[in-house]
Amino acid sequence: MVEQTAGSALPEKHDERRLRFNRSEVAGSLGDLGTFIPLLVGMVNRCGLQLGPALFFAGLMNVITGFAFGIPMPVQPMKAIATVAIAESLSESQIVAAGILTGAVVLLLALTGLVDCIQRTIPRSVIRGLQLSLGLKLIELGFRQVAGTNVWIGWDSIGLGLVCAVLVLLLYFSVRVPGSLVVFGVGLVALVCAHTSLLSQMALGMSWHLPQLADAHAWTSGFWKGTIPQVPLTLLNSVVAVCALSVDLFPHRPANPRRIAVSVALMNLVCCPLGAMPMCHGTGGLAGQYRFGARTGGSVVMLGVAKMLLAMLVGGCLLAWLQGYPQSVLGILLLFSGLELAMVCRDQTSRVDFFVMALTAGACMALNAAAGFLVGWAMAAALIWGIFRIEPPPNGTPVGETPAITRDSTGDRNPPAC
Repeated sequence: MVEQTAGSALPEKHDERRLRFNRSEVAGSLGDLGTFIPLLVGMVNRCGLQLGPALFFAGLMNVITGFAFGIPMPVQPMKAIATVAIAESLSESQIVAAGILTGAVVLLLALTGLVDCIQRTIPRSVIRGLQLSLGLKLIELGFRQVAGTNVWIGWDSIGLGLVCAVLVLLLYFSVRVPGSLVVFGVGLVALVCAHTSLLSQMALGMSWHLPQLADAHAWTSGFWKGTIPQVPLTLLNSVVAVCALSVDLFPHRPANPRRIAVSVALMNLVCCPLGAMPMCHGTGGLAGQYRFGARTGGSVVMLGVAKMLLAMLVGGCLLAWLQGYPQSVLGILLLFSGLELAMVCRDQTSRVDFFVMALTAGACMALNAAAGFLVGWAMAAALIWGIFRIEPPPNGTPVGETPAITRDSTGDRNPPAC
């Protein structure tokens, strides 16, 4: 059960399966835009990804997952593939091929039961370390986006970011006036004031063509550059960590690892061949939507409908709006999403659990999520099996024996074999 603190609200116990469509759900749906917009715009600008189909299928998957899971399960770009694609200017065919291959690998792991096995054997302190590192990265990225404007006063500036941060804090628990709705509205006003010509450039319609997938080079390069780094991140962040966070935020309706894995796989196997970007679920998006008020799948259903309508009606001219949206406002949304994600780690109170969590988080931030996870998992196993000790034995414990470590935090002394 999640206790009520300044970082989160108590999970609601009534009407758990009923989707709600109110102001809080609308506000919560905006909590995931901080990473969604920059990655989508980056792939469209640098790689030639089609904005219309990418936005439309992301919206369609929002609607389906909202009804399927009943909680605000986000649909995000696959971060490893998106990052490599933007950095190395991969083609649309390479991006789509990487998404299809990642979906195939994840589906294989789900159907063979290996996903459930991985979920059972990972100590909670390691998962918390992964969540803490992701939360800190979102916080850092949020600060960088605000500070990166390099202007104190303006329609996209540090000053605007500070104003939005104050608004979020003042409306932290407001139900009548959700903070993210106010902040998002401030961003729209700033966008129109800074780029008045956008209103005259509005045009209806969307261009769409199927990606070219007959090139063998696109498949091989997509696999090595996109699929290989994405699969570990998908398993850890989109499956393991999402399920752990759903237990914290929605203890009476947590997400099932195999269902999450199948969902990620089918999104990419079905939609990528039609021009969609590689998609997954993610802890940052779930934490962000929860922080800003989302409590049911109704939030992502409404967000999905909005994405599909925008793609079909103004998909041809929407890119200019997304490019011009104030980075300082997106940075504030990212910052508070990261804080929400990091604060779920406050349950690791023992010395051993905090040690493993901090080690995992540090390794994830210094190396990458997969390497950091392996470092944390190895240390947790060494502590469980008594190879190392980082705290003195309690009174009465014979020298040479290691005190038992609690199952809920660091796992069984003998983790189940797969």
